[in-house]
Amino acid sequence: MTATTTTSSSEVPRRLTARTVRIDGTEVDLPAFAGDDGVLFERAGAGLAGRGVALRVEAARVGDSLAAIAVDDEVGLPGCGPVAVGALPFLPDGRATMVVPRTVLGRDRDGTAWITTIGPQPGVQPAAHTPSPAGTRPPDRFTLIAARPHEEWLGVISAAIAEIRSGRLRKMVLAREVEVEANRPILASHVITRLRALYPSCMLFSVEGFVGASPELLVSRQGLDVRSQPMAGTIPRSGDPRVDAQLAATLMSSAKDRLEHRLVVDAVAGALAPCCQVMDVPAEPSIVPLRNVCHLGTTITGRLSEPDFSAWDLAAMLHPTPAVAGTPTEDALACIAAIERLDRGRYAGPVGWVDARGDGEWAVGIRSAQISGNRARLLAGVGVVADSDPEAELAETQLKLQALLAAVVRP
Repeated sequence: MTATTTTSSSEVPRRLTARTVRIDGTEVDLPAFAGDDGVLFERAGAGLAGRGVALRVEAARVGDSLAAIAVDDEVGLPGCGPVAVGALPFLPDGRATMVVPRTVLGRDRDGTAWITTIGPQPGVQPAAHTPSPAGTRPPDRFTLIAARPHEEWLGVISAAIAEIRSGRLRKMVLAREVEVEANRPILASHVITRLRALYPSCMLFSVEGFVGASPELLVSRQGLDVRSQPMAGTIPRSGDPRVDAQLAATLMSSAKDRLEHRLVVDAVAGALAPCCQVMDVPAEPSIVPLRNVCHLGTTITGRLSEPDFSAWDLAAMLHPTPAVAGTPTEDALACIAAIERLDRGRYAGPVGWVDARGDGEWAVGIRSAQISGNRARLLAGVGVVADSDPEAELAETQLKLQALLAAVVRP
């Protein structure tokens, strides 16, 4: 994507117009439209893909920036009109920006499809899809490097357990890093294609080299309706339905995993409650099955008391949840900085989109990789509580890393 100057709300040229038209009878392939240098957010074939850059806006002022763009919208669904797409860092630094694509292709869950173009006048022609350069072949040689030897990382987990048992924390989330180096550029479009096949129920995203398939919905907003699905607690899958049922029952009955999960659910529900007139928070979690693991998940729904809270406002309010940081949050972040000694970048940060109405969808940026040329940086995290076992936590990171390694490393 081409670079532009960051634009605050007061600087947005009011001559810009976002024109949205319905497209019928057209096969919509969002990842293909996004290609290698576009942006993508898709779940089960529905979502948005963008190309080009109309504006780059400050995350803190995204609502005002979108509101300053004139709208000509014949469709009127969430995601129509001007949309800002972003993958924000795990640690907010006040400088985070989002991209308002020049052209957005969208598809609703009911199959309705549209295209939005932003330019000086309505009717700007859509940006053409730019395929990968002719003759580009995916890499076929790879080197994997763990940032820390296993023994050292087990020591980090032990240090976290000691902090928790001291009473300072109830939970801390620690991330482990692996770097992949290939003999040719790793292309985002290739990785997304594989993730789409491997994890069809997850939220696929590709934003400026940050790609992934997240199972965890941070928050979505459509009108006044809000939804979140925090996850915590993990167990492997075997591929045998009977064994998997037994493993799922073990996860549901695990005191360690249930505690870890409840801490996340309580924090998310507590943060959303002041914004909602009604909320539904199930007392029991559900099993969320993925290709290689199962998670505990709880779907929280609510209805906003007023429309002033956009999807991005809610995402910023919720992040970081105990699922990616710990609890109490500030103490957990301080301990993470002291013992993890790792720049997470965008890993576990919010990734998603918001439109001018305030509707949008934001995932937790896990099961992800940051791609840069021939390199890909992968991280996986685990929730540590007082009775965690370091070896089990190491094994969990290996399971989670497989999600992206299976898509990135294709010898």
